[in-house]
Amino acid sequence: MTSAPPEVLAELQELRIRVPYLTGAMVASTDGLVIAHLLAKNAEPDGVAALTAAALGVGARLTEAVGHGGFRELLVNGEFGYVATYAAGVSSVLTLLATADANVGRLNLEARRACPRLAALIDGALQQRPRV
Repeated sequence: MTSAPPEVLAELQELRIRVPYLTGAMVASTDGLVIAHLLAKNAEPDGVAALTAAALGVGARLTEAVGHGGFRELLVNGEFGYVATYAAGVSSVLTLLATADANVGRLNLEARRACPRLAALIDGALQQRPRV
């Protein structure tokens, strides 16, 4: 998708307002293409999207291997903060970046609420695209 519906970017902006200590937000396709992002200048959107797709693949294989079903979310806790990735429908993922001071419960709550809205927007936009 070359351009996301404006509502996708608006949803990311709302997440930045609702979640204290959130430093970045991105929606990417499951194959690693950027759909929309609000990332700091030091974070390369294409690289983050590609790494998100790789993490999604590993997470999906892990949940399947242990019999826990399909991928839903992944949380990485680094020395300086969190990277959280959430399934947002069948074709996209939401990745959030937050500082170490972030409330992970709030992060999860708001992301889980946003994902169905993002999925409807993105999956709907993909269905409306003309087929070539």
